[in-house]
Amino acid sequence: MAIITKIAVQQKNTNRYNLYLDEAYAFSVDEAVLIRFALKKGKELTDFDITQIQYEDDIRKAFNEAVHFLSFRMRSEGEIKKHLAKKEWNEPIIGAVLQTLREHQYVDDLEFAKAYVRTQVNTGKKGPQIIKQELLQKDVQNSYIENALTLYKTEDQILHAIQLGNKHAEKNKHLSEKILKQKLEQFLLTKGFSFDIISIAMEEIHFEKKDEEEWLSLVKQAEKADRKYQNLEGFAYKQKMKQALFRKGFSLELIDRYIDEKENRC
Repeated sequence: MAIITKIAVQQKNTNRYNLYLDEAYAFSVDEAVLIRFALKKGKELTDFDITQIQYEDDIRKAFNEAVHFLSFRMRSEGEIKKHLAKKEWNEPIIGAVLQTLREHQYVDDLEFAKAYVRTQVNTGKKGPQIIKQELLQKDVQNSYIENALTLYKTEDQILHAIQLGNKHAEKNKHLSEKILKQKLEQFLLTKGFSFDIISIAMEEIHFEKKDEEEWLSLVKQAEKADRKYQNLEGFAYKQKMKQALFRKGFSLELIDRYIDEKENRC
């Protein structure tokens, strides 16, 4: 048995108290632990009491760490678990902390998923599949994710796909219409939109080119190819140019036109 002979508040952290047993410093505890175990001068503690007190204090310290982590933004339980594990808290401690957080309604993975989806919908930069993958990486269970994704209405997905597609099309307007269409569809897939949404959005995205626009795109690509194959002559030059421009998605008619016009200029 040991007797508490002194309790002193810490100067740098007034929520923690130093306990002295039999006139010697033993350990410190959080104020909540001090109150829970009714620790006061003169109280006798067994070895089991001390072990239990220190275990509960560890839970409190980990809990405080979790609350601090939550103070910056909402977190999923999985994020909190990973954060505490990095701080080297063991599984029983982390489990106890998560249970306390749930009791205080500091964590709710369904509400977290809904808030996350609402934020992503407002930014309009990602499709549902990317959002789902990000939530899975945060260890949110699939049923919560599917529930939350109902907030991302079909009309919003189409609108966002169109907006992203038009921006991407503008950045890649030098490409042929055929290649640009392929790149747009692939781009929207990587952004997390479904084939059905992409199919609808493509009808509104401005990627189709007038004849003159397609011609200007070909000329730009042809000039690059010409610099690469300028040392070739005759049939070899024509074949390399045709192959290069055909791979870029231009029609053989336009390619032949370019080569014929180039020959006439020479």
